[in-house]
Amino acid sequence: MINKKRVLAIIPARGGSKGVPRKNVRLLSGKPLIAWTIEEAKKSKYIDRLILSSDDQEIIETAKTYGCEAPFVRPNNLAKDSTLGIDPVLHALEGIPGYDYVVLLQPTSPLRLAKDIDGCIERLTETSSHACVSVTYPDSSPYWMYTMNEKGTLQPLIKQKGISTRRQDLPMVYALNGAVYVAGIEWLKMRQSFLTEETAAFVMPRERSYDIDTEEDFMWCDWVLKRQLR
Repeated sequence: MINKKRVLAIIPARGGSKGVPRKNVRLLSGKPLIAWTIEEAKKSKYIDRLILSSDDQEIIETAKTYGCEAPFVRPNNLAKDSTLGIDPVLHALEGIPGYDYVVLLQPTSPLRLAKDIDGCIERLTETSSHACVSVTYPDSSPYWMYTMNEKGTLQPLIKQKGISTRRQDLPMVYALNGAVYVAGIEWLKMRQSFLTEETAAFVMPRERSYDIDTEEDFMWCDWVLKRQLR
């Protein structure tokens, strides 16, 4: 609870995964991937209830083992490759009333800490925003990116008077890192998206902003966590 507002956290974890098969229950530095998110969420100062949204029985049983509630099985039509990320959140909110804020925690961000979750919630309330999402500094600036035309020549992605050769001369930019999404529930139901022009940002360091989408991502996070444990 924060400012007398109740907070519901949702971990979405479907069974199908093409990039890294069965990644949500695959062992990462000795624990299932999903366990890293559950354990940090349970350390939060503000989360009143933590639930899982999954279509997969193995994921459900694994989450329960680590103390995450699974009050329902997600319908198959909300567990497809084409399913929008917001749909499982809205589905969960339909059956779980009585909360003011919702926090979406994707299990593919195992390096995210409880202080990042709480920091994003605090940022939401401090700025009196309807939503807040975590971001980080991208590896490459879009001001140094190009498209290619039909002739095979490069065209700047962002039109500029001149191309800066020093990174410090470029405008500061941020990229979504997928770690934490927070919003007022009634506002989210109307907007059906965490991302609008009203959304605030909570900046996380790059070293905690890895989002597992490939085998290489999984291997890197495994190395980072094993190094931290040592």
